[in-house]
Amino acid sequence: MPIIEITSLSHPGVEVFASLTEAQLRVCDDGVFIAESPKVINVALDAGYEPLALLCEHRHIEGDAAPVIARCGDIPVYTGEREILASLTGYRLTRGVLCAMRRPSLRSVMEICRGARRVAVIDSVCDTTNIGAIFRSAAALGIDAVLLTATSCDPLNRRAVRVSMGSVFFVPWTWLDEPVSVLKGLGFKTVAMALSDDSIPIDSPVLLEEPRLAIVLGTEGDGLSREVISDADYVARIPMKHNVDSLNVAAASAVAFWQLRKPE
Repeated sequence: MPIIEITSLSHPGVEVFASLTEAQLRVCDDGVFIAESPKVINVALDAGYEPLALLCEHRHIEGDAAPVIARCGDIPVYTGEREILASLTGYRLTRGVLCAMRRPSLRSVMEICRGARRVAVIDSVCDTTNIGAIFRSAAALGIDAVLLTATSCDPLNRRAVRVSMGSVFFVPWTWLDEPVSVLKGLGFKTVAMALSDDSIPIDSPVLLEEPRLAIVLGTEGDGLSREVISDADYVARIPMKHNVDSLNVAAASAVAFWQLRKPE
């Protein structure tokens, strides 16, 4: 693979790592995203994602990044000292390496949900850290697929990918462009995670007995909309003590995914 020394912040070819925003990355060259750290990049490669270019600190070329570089084949490897790369990207590289990768073709909601028994619906959650943490919990706790509304953060945002530790690469996901209630037509009962007068405890037996369940999670500030809550088959809450009214959405997702896991 060609090793290319970066001599300035305007070096040709490094735009994907520096001057392009997340929104611009999504549309350039049929869609690109950035994976950060050798561990996350390896997970993406294992999942079949196509690498396009690497950005790596000098000291990691023969160190932490060496196995990744060997796996990526004949793609450009841009390199430089830590400070110039931090100036280029605006942040210090985690374990000294970034990989620009091609976005996969999105699958349909019907395809994602076929055969699934537990799906998560992320509605209007726009914090990248929360998105990454929800995907990590989904992978660990047996969620079959994740659907996101258009007002949610992109799961392939660099920070979301890193926080998920690469879980976004092997949990099937896609965008949900229709109301959450459309999932009822695919055979799911929906449970909205919300604090309301008619909510039931999350450990209610009726929830555990549902063969196909869509768990709907909203943003911390405003929560789920009244429409989403009223359209849900169930509204569930996590019982709290010491006058704590709610959990961070990422923490709540882990509790919900474990409690509402697929029946054996």
